[in-house]
Amino acid sequence: MAGIGFRLRELMKTETLSGLFLAYGFSGIISSGPWVLSIVGILLIGIINTENFFTPSFVGQFQISITYLMALSLILTGPLQLMLTRFIADRLYEKHEEKVLPNLTGAIFVVVAISGTLALFCLAYLFTGSVLYRLLMLSGLVILSTIWIVVIVLSGLKAYREILFAFLLGYGITVLVAMELGEFGLEGLLFGFILGHSVLLFMLLVVVFNSYSSETLIAFDFLDKNQIYPSLVITGLLYNLAIWADKFIFWFNPQTSTVIIEPLRGSELYDLPIFLAYLSIIPGMAVFLLRMETDFVEKYSQFYDAINNGSSLKTIIQIYDEMILAIRRGFFELFKIQGLTIIILLAIGDKLLEWVGISPFYRVLLNIDLVAVGVQVLLLAVLNLLFYFDYRKEALYLCLLFVVSNIAFTLLSQYLGPAFYGYGFAMSVLLTTLLGIVMVSNKLNRLVYETFMLR
Repeated sequence: MAGIGFRLRELMKTETLSGLFLAYGFSGIISSGPWVLSIVGILLIGIINTENFFTPSFVGQFQISITYLMALSLILTGPLQLMLTRFIADRLYEKHEEKVLPNLTGAIFVVVAISGTLALFCLAYLFTGSVLYRLLMLSGLVILSTIWIVVIVLSGLKAYREILFAFLLGYGITVLVAMELGEFGLEGLLFGFILGHSVLLFMLLVVVFNSYSSETLIAFDFLDKNQIYPSLVITGLLYNLAIWADKFIFWFNPQTSTVIIEPLRGSELYDLPIFLAYLSIIPGMAVFLLRMETDFVEKYSQFYDAINNGSSLKTIIQIYDEMILAIRRGFFELFKIQGLTIIILLAIGDKLLEWVGISPFYRVLLNIDLVAVGVQVLLLAVLNLLFYFDYRKEALYLCLLFVVSNIAFTLLSQYLGPAFYGYGFAMSVLLTTLLGIVMVSNKLNRLVYETFMLR
């Protein structure tokens, strides 16, 4: 996230409504990620193509196809996301901005090669849909995987309006084209999704290429053994696996899923509430990112500047206390906003389900998922702090616990029966978050000692 704090502070200092809107809007886009916003598009397309309480079968096929594309692209690029983020952050800190663009191009080349090869193999030997459907799925995996990589460099750019416009236009096209081509069935909806995300990717690449310059077109410095942090690679993979582990378990259990389009399976009972609940994280993530990347980062920088410049111990301790206070305020803001969002959604749960065309039967599971994803926002905040203070091993352990506990608790919930569905993911993220908070608290209490004695 190198550079985003400075950009957001510039917007906040304008003290205008437009500046505040841009700050929160940009924070929401960067923190929530396109995959959360894609859920909105998927739901809207489902609603638009539902008439008189009758949903064509191809809408379900479209939704499960996009869900698998999201899952596979995030898991596939997970190891590279954190590694590339660290590489770019280090280069920006060193004032070597000319290395950002060629290495981003190199990362895109790697992602396109790997995702394209994997998609070709899977679509050729595992899928039974039409040739057009397979080509669209191939394009979708490559495009989404590339978007996850490009989003990494957006945080340090000043082009807020361009980035927000790109997302609005991209998802607007996704919904509008899918609505117009709905008569062509699954391929029509999928083409609308691919076209919208292609436009989004193109516009984001234009913003990035206009913001960075370099005499080298492509570079692979990020793959240099001295630039690779194995813990970050593994953490990126584990975290994305943890998010999707419970979904895959429900998808591939014949008792909780059905074949939607060979070989893809879906669990209507489990999928709809959890994806709807994920929309609730946007306000909390936006507020937390805004506060942490402004108040906290400012004190964080002052703390290490004071140490490097040989300031007195009294001054260092004073800045340390202010930094801890900024962290507490950030968590309080997150808890307040996310908590308020959850309370509101719990109160209007029936109306919300009715509006998106989902049976009230899902209300209990939706309530569980709302609380679970709210806690997951806290987990993201904990991981954010661990990465800032370079506690990579601790972050890896947390993500390992997350994936293992999610698998174990989800299997247990399936064994106990439908009344316990959703509790597996909820208990997993709660356990991981509580342990993470304790871990961060202990590390911060020893921060001054470890900074002087162990570094």
